[in-house]
Amino acid sequence: MKAKITNKLQDNIKIEELEVINESHMHAGHNGFDGSGESHFRLKIKSAELANIAKVKAHQKIYKTLADEMQIIHALAIEIN
Repeated sequence: MKAKITNKLQDNIKIEELEVINESHMHAGHNGFDGSGESHFRLKIKSAELANIAKVKAHQKIYKTLADEMQIIHALAIEIN
């Protein structure tokens, strides 16, 4: 999933730096979740394209780009610089 997220974002948004972090292990015990798998991610993105638009619009663009993946991902934290 991490590679799929990385590729989709880089193919659809002008990104200078991107870090995709799987934080699923940090959610063990939450609603019976054992912490394995790929359900919780944090994105650290450096992108002039995203930084120059409203935060809501930037997040919408990311969510639209990852629409298929969001059917599986439970949580996505986004940090834009």
